[in-house]
Amino acid sequence: MTLIEELKQRGFIHQCTNEKALSDLLNSESIKFYIGFDCTAKSLHVGSLIQIMIMRLFQKYGHHPIVLIGKGTTKIGDPSGKDETRKILSSKDIDTNASNLEKVFNKFLDFQSNNKAILSDNSLWLDKLNYINFLRDYGKHFTINKMLSFDSVKIRLEREQSLSFVEFNYMIFQAYDFLELNERSECILQIGGSDQWGNIVNGIELIRRSIGKESFGLTTPLLTNANGDKMGKTADGAIWLNEEFFSSYDYWQFWRNIDDRDVFRFLKLFTDLRIDEIEKIESDSKNDINLAKIILANYATTLLHGKDAASKAEQTAQDTFSGDSISENLPKISLLEKEFKQPVYIYDLIVKIGFSNSKSEARKLIRGHGVKLNQSVVKDELYELLLEDVSDNKAMISVGKKKHFIVEVTQ
Repeated sequence: MTLIEELKQRGFIHQCTNEKALSDLLNSESIKFYIGFDCTAKSLHVGSLIQIMIMRLFQKYGHHPIVLIGKGTTKIGDPSGKDETRKILSSKDIDTNASNLEKVFNKFLDFQSNNKAILSDNSLWLDKLNYINFLRDYGKHFTINKMLSFDSVKIRLEREQSLSFVEFNYMIFQAYDFLELNERSECILQIGGSDQWGNIVNGIELIRRSIGKESFGLTTPLLTNANGDKMGKTADGAIWLNEEFFSSYDYWQFWRNIDDRDVFRFLKLFTDLRIDEIEKIESDSKNDINLAKIILANYATTLLHGKDAASKAEQTAQDTFSGDSISENLPKISLLEKEFKQPVYIYDLIVKIGFSNSKSEARKLIRGHGVKLNQSVVKDELYELLLEDVSDNKAMISVGKKKHFIVEVTQ
């Protein structure tokens, strides 16, 4: 099987420039390609996984991924898919976010082998640009007519939503990134999400017009679940890839609880399992889809957090829902017995563990019968946890179907 064939079978390709020529090149030599990631958030979320997994697959076939950390373009803000201007971040926040992103890439990609992945940062060249020289040398290759035709611009204008001149420049800088990487590292392919097609084509055109070289572009489909919702965020918040913002147990539960219709598509996209192995899992689990969900949860969690974390998460889930015991692997809040001299409100504990953003939100969850204490529904939003609720120094509080924590009481 060729790389392009496997990409198609797994569902990674949305659009591709000159697919035949690119396929021939991928089959005959090792190339360098890049994907850019801006540092706008404290972590990548699961919606970015499709980009990370395609880099991993390219690397398996002997190609070099360049992970472009967009410290420079983060200062501008990509208008693609956005309804409003991005918040301007401080340099300190951008550096912190970039460091969190790098931790994730180190888990999925090989930075040591012969076809090692490469980390790059576009602030190295964007911060040094002379604007007059940049406009003279490269601005002439971009027409306003064409820029206005790109969806990232057109949609905002059609909705009569503000689009700043700063954001309007973003597509030019992204094109310039591709040119820089082509000249610095002989990078000949840019990959991005489907909303990046116009920006990628811009880069290909800039390379052709500036230095007369051929390059390629490939986009992945917009990642949605069976209901058509964008992957990465849920009603409870984002599914972050850094464990300090989203635990390995919650991550395992996210995959374990996906829609039945998504299981085998996600096995192809988010695991290294061969296609024939996935087909066998599909055949074996016809009468019990939960078997396939557990396999997906274990493989996806192993890739991000390691095999031990995946095994512990599966065991925790079994213990939590068996009704026989309270799992030791759940997140904990420790209280001293003397603290019970004052009211210990359930809603306060939910906020303290991070399962709700505010006390009013936590109380609303309780009013909606979305909170359980030791597997019994809490009906009073002002319910106080009592020492009588604690057995063997522990009590379990559940928020919704997926979030659980232990209150541990000591002398």
